[in-house]
Amino acid sequence: MDSVSPSASTRPVFDRKLVIALTLYLTALFASNTVGIKIMPFIFGTHLSTAIFAFPLVFLTTDVVGEVYGKAHARAFVRMGFYSMVVFLIFNALSNVMPTSSEFRMPEAYNQIFSLSLRFTFASLMAFIIGEYQDVFSFFFLKAKLGGRAFWLRSNLSNLWGQFVDSAIWFAIAFIGVYPFRVIVLMMIPWWLFKFGMGVVYTPLSYAGIWLLRRSER
Repeated sequence: MDSVSPSASTRPVFDRKLVIALTLYLTALFASNTVGIKIMPFIFGTHLSTAIFAFPLVFLTTDVVGEVYGKAHARAFVRMGFYSMVVFLIFNALSNVMPTSSEFRMPEAYNQIFSLSLRFTFASLMAFIIGEYQDVFSFFFLKAKLGGRAFWLRSNLSNLWGQFVDSAIWFAIAFIGVYPFRVIVLMMIPWWLFKFGMGVVYTPLSYAGIWLLRRSER
């Protein structure tokens, strides 16, 4: 019997560039939520989370993917990020409720890093999903208004709004009732502006990403 090679129609569709983009997106997201717990000193006596280097890439990636592949793909990235965070938090919670072996030498350090409060966990999930969807919505709203021109402007304005929504929701859920409203606002505004500023710095990377995704493979 002659062997039959699979036809093109039966082979799985595999967009290598899109998979790489999703990998970068999820890596930046998880880096923001893990290594981002470290705080570093910044200008004017302020302090920043080291997530400042990774988190802006989350918003920029959906802009780049949306520009090349369309709104449906950008929204799919957001859903994949949300589902991944939920699964990670489930595994995180499971590992925390398991008994600790006497041979494990860093139980206090482990618990301090990975024992997230339910309130902070809920704040992170809600801020991410709402902020990201707002970014995608505003990006394509501006794309329609500007006729697809000025990617840099659409990306940065949508990031400005999306990052604001993300920051406002996270700080509100995490700290209302803990600190006065004025203190929460004063903490939130610098963090929001610094994230936006880093996104502006990363704008050339967005254009590089668009070029790579549109570049034909040989």
